Amino acid sequence: MLGISSLAGLATFTGIGFNAAAQSPQRRPRIAVLASYWGATRSHADWIVTKLIDGYWWQGAYTPSRVEVASIFLHQHDQSELGQKVAKAKGIPLFRTVGDAVMLGGKELAVDGVVIVGEHGDYPKDLKGHWLLPRWLIYSQVIQVFEQSKRSVPVFNDKHLSYNWDEAKWMFDKSRELDFPLTGGSSIPVYYRKPEIEIDIDTPIKHSIVLGGAADEGGIFHCIDVLQAFVERRKGGESGVKSVQSIRGPETWNWVERNPWASTLIESVAKKFELPSGHFQQNAQTNLCLVEYNDGTKAAVLSGRGVGWTYAGEIEGQKDPTIISMLGWAGPFDQYHASNAQPHWITEMMVTKKEPFPAERLLLSTGIVNHYMESNWENGRFTPIGRRIETPYMDMTYQSTRGAQFNKGERPPSRPYIRGFDS
Repeated sequence: MLGISSLAGLATFTGIGFNAAAQSPQRRPRIAVLASYWGATRSHADWIVTKLIDGYWWQGAYTPSRVEVASIFLHQHDQSELGQKVAKAKGIPLFRTVGDAVMLGGKELAVDGVVIVGEHGDYPKDLKGHWLLPRWLIYSQVIQVFEQSKRSVPVFNDKHLSYNWDEAKWMFDKSRELDFPLTGGSSIPVYYRKPEIEIDIDTPIKHSIVLGGAADEGGIFHCIDVLQAFVERRKGGESGVKSVQSIRGPETWNWVERNPWASTLIESVAKKFELPSGHFQQNAQTNLCLVEYNDGTKAAVLSGRGVGWTYAGEIEGQKDPTIISMLGWAGPFDQYHASNAQPHWITEMMVTKKEPFPAERLLLSTGIVNHYMESNWENGRFTPIGRRIETPYMDMTYQSTRGAQFNKGERPPSRPYIRGFDS
């Protein structure tokens, strides 16, 4: 089997015609996959799409796919040798344009859902550190087909919407204007947790931090999306973001010393992991993203080694912070299993046509990262203390989805290395 788990052979690809049994409840939604690049070892397309084809590991068991991948578009087609091989082996047609992929070579929309995996590939970065991935470019071409066909279907967008706030806001607004479900973001908020708990809706959260890999735009987004998944469950729901600021290097720890709530939460994480006091402060290259919300809640994301992705929250009325960690991220080839929960929720949206999480979270997480990248760039260079950017337009309010969305139970077996099928 290609780019799949050792259990994936339990599922088989079936091709059901678009017009056949159109009203039959047995017909699986047909999905167009639009990827920037599909290779190994760390290609998001390989992690996500193969599970949509062959099933995934959810809540301790293999789960057969409930969707049919009907078409694939690869923006960097020639470099995506692994994607080409999987498509050929599975009998899935490859198209050279976004329009053809979502119209299945016809003249109007011909699929029931769209999955955009605009992550990885040979794309440049600008001076501010933005990775110029073609998410908006691909998405905008999907929108053209929706508007032309006067019909829309659910869309998943891997990680943040765009490196540009205006593009990201346009993408969100189009989902509301054309009335289609939209989801995406990081796979970390739905990854395995220790302990296996979810914060209750309307919890009186006062302050929050997330410690994790935050060295670049992609890393900071993972951390911010984790933060947002917890913070949005605070009392009153999400109130929107008032301001964003970046701080870099030794100035990070000067800020922490001036803000006792942050130092208390950081030290509580060190104690939880039995690390020496001051463990995180030993990293002089740490960077920080400070977020202030419209209701006065404050939060921070910091680079932190040895704790996976860990959330710590100060909750009113509780003596000790609530600490929840996402640990044991698999890799490099075992990393195939890292995103099992994400394909589950993609599938849920395609089947139910409902957003598994508010799309406003995806937009807020995107916006926070966008403005963090802008904050630490001034007069043509990076600054240790970034300017505080006011964000009155990031005033989205919403209630978090009730219940737990993360994966639980026994983890899947390792994915085998398959010689000859990894580019």
